[in-house]
Formats: sequence, structure tokens, C-alpha cells
Amino acid sequence: MLLQVVSSISNSSLLQPGFSLLNFNGHVFFFGQKGWPKRSCPTGVFLLDLKHDELKMKPATFSKDSCYLPPLRYPALCTLRGSAGSDEYQYIIHGGKTPNNDLSDKTYLMSLESKTSKKTTFRCVEKDLGGDVPEARYGHTVDVVYSRGKSVSVLFGGRTYTPLAQRTTENWNSVVDCLPSVFLIDFQFGCCTSYVLPELQDGLAFHVSLARNDTVYILGGHSLQNNTRAPNLYRLKIDLPLGSPSVTCSILPGGISVSSAIVTQTSDTEFVLVGGYQSDNQKRLVCNTIVLEHGRIEIVERASPDWTPDIKHCRIWFGCDMGKGSVLLGIPGASKQLVSDANYFYILRCKGAEEDKEEEVAAQICSQPATEDPGDSTPFEDSEEFCFSAEVSSFDVDENDTYNEDDEEDESETGYWITCSASCNVDINTWVPFYSTELNKPAMILCSSGTGHWVHAQCMDLSESMLLHLSEANVKYFCNEHIDLNKGLQTPKKPVQLKKQPMKPLRRKAARKLMAPVKKSFLRRLFE
Repeated sequence: MLLQVVSSISNSSLLQPGFSLLNFNGHVFFFGQKGWPKRSCPTGVFLLDLKHDELKMKPATFSKDSCYLPPLRYPALCTLRGSAGSDEYQYIIHGGKTPNNDLSDKTYLMSLESKTSKKTTFRCVEKDLGGDVPEARYGHTVDVVYSRGKSVSVLFGGRTYTPLAQRTTENWNSVVDCLPSVFLIDFQFGCCTSYVLPELQDGLAFHVSLARNDTVYILGGHSLQNNTRAPNLYRLKIDLPLGSPSVTCSILPGGISVSSAIVTQTSDTEFVLVGGYQSDNQKRLVCNTIVLEHGRIEIVERASPDWTPDIKHCRIWFGCDMGKGSVLLGIPGASKQLVSDANYFYILRCKGAEEDKEEEVAAQICSQPATEDPGDSTPFEDSEEFCFSAEVSSFDVDENDTYNEDDEEDESETGYWITCSASCNVDINTWVPFYSTELNKPAMILCSSGTGHWVHAQCMDLSESMLLHLSEANVKYFCNEHIDLNKGLQTPKKPVQLKKQPMKPLRRKAARKLMAPVKKSFLRRLFE
């Protein structure tokens, strides 16, 4: 095992405990930043580019038909393949904590849409589920098992907030263990089924789960109710016949007392367990090799790396699996660095020495500048470059394409490149300024319907004079889709009644002049 120090990392304050890493074709992407995404990277997903012990973060984009994905910490995450041997896969992301400490109960599927030397595009879709839908939670696990040519996801554990009916002022933000139910999720039909097994008595969170074929192994974990880290080892076996699925649970000996551990896969049947805690005040510096073969699990202790003094003496540590036998570890650096949120990071390579050299050479080859035809690459827009002061010739240098938090202004949850309406035609790849006030981002205006949402002014067919008037006037605006609805909801105005002005009394002389002709005609008729 080789422990490699990361000499520097751009914007390390974004990497906080609870982040996740996604590995697509050997490229590692970071997800779950601290705070809401900013306008320069509304997706909150970054490519981690390691060169010469320096880790840089490059923003990734979402396709137009993608949904919004909030930055979630401590979600359940695993890969979903069409079949057990398929090379194409996507990631399942369920639950987690938002920057506002709200818990999510949503499920997302993320796949790699396209990747060039300068741009990575993902497709993220929110999956609607029915049946026994798991409640909002964090610190849980999800795995995919395969049986009889079919697949299903297995979700277990986690923590959630105290139910509203049981909350008081003192325990309003308190969390509890979720019920020890096992959820089977069929993404093909979008249905969930929960199972209560007698072997699972206590709720668990921050445990480890490993899946192989039709079996899931649950190891360790922390029970908040008992405040214990029992040496748990459960085996869940899932059978998927033509009828209803069957779930059985067995309690196995030889478990490990650990929570918040990290597992990385080094071969088809071998995994390495790293990190975690064996008690509230004690880290677990021992490493283990886990072998899943022939329907059995074998856990043996292995030689640990030479931990640095900083790692040994720090109170907490955190990290995530990078894939292919590597782990990204972080420790707080508040006491040694000028930036209080900054952290120290290490990369732990768990394969053998020869395999590590091969991985290092492969990583260097992958990190070299691409030799493809520049015409095949998507050109950069101003909003993607993040180096506005650089010269034009410097845009060809890959190192300038890094995320710089100092260039940010205000935070934004949605960004400018959203699909604002059914008729939206704003595309980040083809957009050009339409109004004189636009430079590198499309002009947007807030629709006051409901809780409010942003739309592109160009998609609403607003003239520049009208856009300026709406931005200066204190009036509510409704987009094309909600203007008719807003008119229908308005109370009809009462008709204004016109007041009749009373006639002014005429003066005597004026009255006599007016009545004189009438009086003469009357007397003439009288004497005839």
C-alpha cells in the first residue's frame, strides 16, 4: 500500500466530510461540495485532475434534458449496469444532506453523456418511484444485485430527522436511526418494496456494504440508539423469481467494529477496507482485505501503510473511494493553514507495487494533452473558461481550465443554462448575446407564479425596452406559461361608477333670457 501526499489542491475548502467520487472510464469526478453551487459551475460536479502530485478541479456540465442535482453529502451511491457483465453503467444517487441541512428522499440516475479534452457532459435524471418509497435519510447504502437474469437495488440503513409529531423545541434538529427495513428498488418499473427481517433488530448508519451476484454483505456500522459500533456482519440473499422477490438474512461471525470506513475494489473478488472509527474518540488505523468468493466472505488483516504523524494525531479523517484500488483521504488543516476550511489530502493506493506503477503510468498517459483534432472538441464559452483575464492564446493550455472560487460572485442554485420553459431554445454551446446588456450569460427575469422561477428573457420574446422597464419598475412579471393562469386567478375588478355632477343653479337674468321665448309662445297660443 502506497500513501501519496497531494502537494496542493485547488479549492480544497469545497471538499468536506460526506463528499462522493464518481469514476467514469478511469476519470474521477467530485460531487457533494460544501455550500450551494455557484454560477461558474451550477452543476456542482468537477473532474479531479491529478498531475505531478497536484489535484485540480475542472467543472463539468449537464445536458439540456437533465434535472437539477443539489450538492448532497452522505448520500447512498453505487453503479447500475444493464447486466452483470455490461461495460456501460450509470450511478445511482439516493438521499443525502443539502447545504441547508435538509434531507433528500429523491433518487437520481447519472450517466456520462460525452467527454472531450476540454468538456465533460453528464445526463442526470430524477427517478420517480412508487410503493414503499424510502424516507429521506443519509449515511445509508445502496447496492445492485443480479439474480435469474434480472437486477434490483438494495437500500438499507441511515439516519433521518425525528418525526414531526415527536419534535420539541429541544430536539427539533435531532436525528434518529431509520428503521432496519430492507428496500428493494426496481428501476425498470419504478417500484419499491420494503422487507422487515427478524435478524435485523437495530438501525444502522455509516456501515459498509459489499455486493456480489445475488448477495449483499453488511459490515459494521453505528447504532445511535445504543451508541455502539457492534462487530456486525449480515448476509442478505435476494432471489428474483417470476413472482415476488425473496429476501433472507443470515448473521455471520467474524465481523468488525467500525463505522464510516471506506472500501475500494482491487480485483473481481477482492476489496480493501480502510479508515473509519472504532470508537467515538479513536480512529481505526488497521486495514483489512475482504474476499468474496464461492458464496463466502473472508476478512483478514493486512499491512497498513506508513501513516504520517499528521494522520495519526488528527482527531477526524474522511475520504472516499476513487475506484481501481485508490482512496482519497483528507484531514483537517485548520491549525496549520491560513484558510480555516482548508484540508490536507492523501491518495492511498491499495494495489501491489507493480500494479501501482502500472496505474501511475496509465494515469500519466491519461493526463497528457489530447492529440485529437481540435475541430472535434467543443469550443469554450466565456462562462466555462473561468480565466477571463487570460490572453486568447492561453485558452489552448489545459491548466487554465480549472475552477477558481475567487472568480465567483453570488451563489446560484439553478444557473443560467437551464431549460426555463417548454419552448426554451437557449443552449450553452450555441448561445450568442441577444440584448445589448448581455456579455457572456443570457438575461433572465423572475416569474412571480407560485414560489417563483427564472426564465430567459429571450425565450419570453421580450423586447429590450420592455426588459429594461421590468428591471426598473416595481411590478410583478409572469412568464408566457403562467400569464393566463394568473389572469384566471385574479378577482374581477368592480366596474367604476361615474358620479353625476349636479347642475349649478342659473342666475335670474340668465334664466329670464332662457324663458322669454317660451313665455311669448305660450301667451300667443293662449290669446289665439
